[in-house]
Amino acid sequence: LPAVHTVPACGYAVTAGNGCWVFTGDTERNPAFWRRLNQLSVAALVIETAFSNREKDLARRSLHLSPNALAEELDCIDKGKNYPIFITHTKPAETELIMAEIQRFDQTQPFGPNVTHDIRWLRAGQEFEL
Repeated sequence: LPAVHTVPACGYAVTAGNGCWVFTGDTERNPAFWRRLNQLSVAALVIETAFSNREKDLARRSLHLSPNALAEELDCIDKGKNYPIFITHTKPAETELIMAEIQRFDQTQPFGPNVTHDIRWLRAGQEFEL
């Protein structure tokens, strides 16, 4: 799957009986990825969110996502499609802050109403069953 990063990168979609397990790889805002994703039967999405909102400028320069950029990207998912989203590639010292910022997606933010997915942090060793 297409990715936008400072070095060559790509995402993956692994197809199984109940849909696709999708991994974005390192990426920043990426309309081509979302167009392709919306053509798939997605069972789970793993997406990077490397920096907190306070480091959004660094995230943008290094072609990574921050929570607010993530919310804007998730708004590209076709309405009516709902699947769990797992956050990965957080900076270890910022994981709690990043996840707290993601949990604050709500009706008060312009992109909040469309962010209705079950968003979780991807744990080391976590397994998926499709």
